[in-house]
Amino acid sequence: QVQLVESGGGLVQPGGSLRLSCAASGFTLGYYTIGWFRQAPGKEREGVSCISSIDGSTSYADSVKGRFTISRDNAEKKLYLQMNSLKPEDTAVYYCAARGYGSSCPRRAMDYWGKGTLVTVSS
Repeated sequence: QVQLVESGGGLVQPGGSLRLSCAASGFTLGYYTIGWFRQAPGKEREGVSCISSIDGSTSYADSVKGRFTISRDNAEKKLYLQMNSLKPEDTAVYYCAARGYGSSCPRRAMDYWGKGTLVTVSS
């Protein structure tokens, strides 16, 4: 059974850091392009970052460039998102997702989704 399980969310003050993790099971993570998405209250789910299975290249939304870093550990079957210099506008439920074909992460092309972890940035 394919599963993606996110963890690491919580409440953090503006300027703080969090590291999200996503544990994969039921499929070979190394063959999949994987990414992080987020959905704030009342807004559509948006892509945050993506890491390709083909060449390991990464991409980021403009709003998080220079602050967030995506990484993967295929042996441990985990995906990470290091989030620094957090802002209140980063508050959202964060999801990891995997795609079995392709090197990018269009939201509608992702095959598997986790249930999300809530990140709240507030003083």
